[in-house]
Parts: sequence; C-alpha cells; structure tokens
Amino acid sequence: PSQYSDKPPARVTSGIRLSFVGHASVLIQVAGLNLLFDPVWSERASPFAFAGPKRVNEPGIPFDLLPPVDCVFVTHCHYDHLDVATLSRLASAHKPRVITPLGNDTIMHAHDAAINAEPHDWLQTIALSQTVKATLVPARHWSARGLLDRNKALWAGFVLEAPAGRISAAGDPGSGAGRHFRSVREHFGAPKLAVLPIGAYEPRWFMKNMHMNPEEAVRALQDCGAEQALAYHFGTFQLAEEAIGAPRAALAAALKATNIAPEKFRALDPGQFWEIV
Repeated sequence: PSQYSDKPPARVTSGIRLSFVGHASVLIQVAGLNLLFDPVWSERASPFAFAGPKRVNEPGIPFDLLPPVDCVFVTHCHYDHLDVATLSRLASAHKPRVITPLGNDTIMHAHDAAINAEPHDWLQTIALSQTVKATLVPARHWSARGLLDRNKALWAGFVLEAPAGRISAAGDPGSGAGRHFRSVREHFGAPKLAVLPIGAYEPRWFMKNMHMNPEEAVRALQDCGAEQALAYHFGTFQLAEEAIGAPRAALAAALKATNIAPEKFRALDPGQFWEIV
C-alpha cells in the first residue's frame, strides 16, 4: 500500500501539477482548471460490488479533498476506466463536464441522468476555457461492458493544449507499432508531457494488441517526442498475469536499456504529485 496521500491546492495558475490517484485516475491542474482523468474511487473495477479486481491502494486523493473538478475525461467504457458510481458522486459534488468518446454517454446516463456527459468523435476539439482546449485522438483499443456490446462505444486518447504546454494522455492503448503516438507529434507537435500506460500486459500473445508493456511505453515516449512522461495503469488493480509490482521494475529496466533518465518517465505511488514548470 502507498504511504502517500495528496491534498491538492484549489487551483494552479502556472505550470502543471499532476496528482496520481491510482491506476488510470490522474488529476491534472493547469491554467486554473482541475481536470480529472478516468476517475475510479470504487473498491473494485468490476460490475459487481462483491467480486472482481479489488484495489490494493486507497485513492491517492481522498474524495472529500478533491479541489473543485471542472472537467472529467473518460477514455472508454471498461470498468477500470468508466466507474459510474464515481461519476455520480462527482456529478453530485462538483457538477463537472464529462468529455468522453461517442456512446459512453449512453452508459453514464443509463446509470444517472445528472452526469453531464458530452460525447465526441475522434479529432473533435473542445474548448475548456479561453486558453485550454482538448482534442480526442485515435488509440488502438476496444470497448465492452458486457457480452453483447463489444465495440458499440468509442475509445480515445486526449491531447490538451494549455499555456504551460501540450499534454498527451494516451488512454489505454496497445502499441500499434507506434503510429498513433507519431501522429500526435505530427498533428500537434511534440508534447511537454505524455501520460502513458505501463501495466496489464501479460500474457503478450493475448494482451499485445490492447495494452502496451513498459518497453513499448518507452518507445511511445520516443515516438511522440514528449519532454517527460507520467506512467499510469499499474499498481492498483490486478488485471493481468504480471505481478502487480512488475510494471514499475520493467519500466526502470527499459529506461536503463535506452539510456533515458528515470526522472524523464516517472512512476508515482498513489498520493504522490509532480509539479512541472
């Protein structure tokens, strides 16, 4: 279990502040906005309260210590990313906009009509403020909540453009030989920061088309050209065959093998934060 717990400031007006909540949940504070990605505060990443992957870390930010949440980004509908119980709590407490790919709004509204879901297609751009905008970008993945809805809702990554720099949040992709990461650099320019998944990758014969491993995540960092990267999608829910601590160790080995400094691609514990100026 993580020894950290974060209490973020109400707002950040200069630079970028990242708080790792756990798994795929990250709070990004930039240009006076509080942006929450794939929020999961539930005990399990599962359709059931009594079964399914159970968290081994408490959320890195206690729910009641969240700053005012302006916008939530939900990348796709898998249970470890789209948690309707948490979205309902956020709708009640903060009333944020919820930016999500097409079809995921139907899932949210079926649970709670108060969730302010805004569905968008790939390559659509949304203004978040006068100085910050977000664009949905393609990712190599898939979607389903049950047995009969495979690929009925879209999935995506996001590119944020803010005065402090460009942030690429990859979503939950497989590598796809890096073409989507190169496309981000070609269309938007190299990001200041990339948020890249490193976990749930074994066995490779089954997972390689849907989840990157740490070595592929390091190549994704190189492909998109980001100055720095934050690792996520590891260390909270046991979703695949690798040990829950294996992604962090494999990331360190991959960085060493490619002569990339560890501080360039950071793997935080839930409750740790990172300030980028």
